[in-house]
This record gives sequence, C-alpha cells and structure tokens, in this order.
Amino acid sequence: MANFNWSPGIGDPTIGGWITVILYLVAVLGCWKTAHELAMLETRVSQEHRTWRALSALFLGLGINKQLDLQSALTEAGRVLAHSEGWYDQRQVVQLVFIGVVATICVVAALVLLIWSRNAPAPTWLALIGTIFILGFVLVRAASFHNMDRFLGDRILGFRWNWILEMGGISLVLVGSKWRRKCINAVTMASSS
Repeated sequence: MANFNWSPGIGDPTIGGWITVILYLVAVLGCWKTAHELAMLETRVSQEHRTWRALSALFLGLGINKQLDLQSALTEAGRVLAHSEGWYDQRQVVQLVFIGVVATICVVAALVLLIWSRNAPAPTWLALIGTIFILGFVLVRAASFHNMDRFLGDRILGFRWNWILEMGGISLVLVGSKWRRKCINAVTMASSS
C-alpha cells in the first residue's frame, strides 16, 4: 500500500510565491471593496455586485491554495487511492477525467460570471478576463503535464513563467477593480453635485 506523502506546509516559499499570495489577498480586498461600493450605489443587489463578491471569494480560495498547496494533497490522495485500488497503471485515464471535470467547473464558473455581468461596464469585464485567465492557469497547473511544468519553471529576465502568468491575471483583476471603483466614485460625485 502506498503511503500518503503530503503534509501541510508552504507551497511556494520563494519571494515570487509570497508576492503572488499577497496579490491574491489584495485582489480579495479590492473585489470586496468594489462589491461594497456597488451595494452603496444601488437600491438592490445586482448581478454585477454578485460577480464582485464571487470574485472575492474565488481569489480568497486561490490565495489559500497557493500557499497550502492543496492541489498536491489531492494529487497525492489520488495516487494513494490508485495504488490501493489496483488501477495505478491506468491512472492517466483518471487524470484525463479529473482534468475534464476541473475544466468543466472552470468553464461553468466563467460562464456564470459572464452571464451575471453581461451588461457590466468595461472595468468589470477586464476583471473577468483576468479571472478567466487565472482559472485557465489553475487548470493547466492541475493537469500537471511535465512539459508544461517545465515551461512554467523556466525563467525570463529572472522571473519564472509561473509567476508572470499568475501575477498577470491577478493584476488584470486588480486594475479592473480599481477602475470600477473610480467609475462608481465618479457617478457618486456627479449625483451629489
């Protein structure tokens, strides 16, 4: 029987890993603040408000996962299960099914966010593009194909592709959130004049 070789710890102890976690947490706060400012502006909860709240919750989960490396625990649990149930040699089929399920969840989440925000302004769409980018990145990481893992570990100008792609998606969400709050403040200022 295979042993479970995962223990809680810091998933990416590098400076890039910590910066990514900080960006996730800043995105959580930014999305939450944007949702709050929308709530103050509106008479009822809108789909856009729900979108910003959902983004806040999603990025909180992604930030926690980033440092606790929970997907590695899931991978290890699958490996142990495959050994104990005798289908370890056929695990690629299960991996493909798992990737399909994760891809479906990501697509459904993206579609729900897009439907909720179909009439939303450009800043919200920018944040959604960043979110879809991050969901795609998470899917690629969950797939854990060796060539992709190697690419994500490669460096350009001293920065790992992993950091560039993940921080890039989070940054789009941060810019969209800040931009949306500026739009809300402009509306508030205009209506109070």
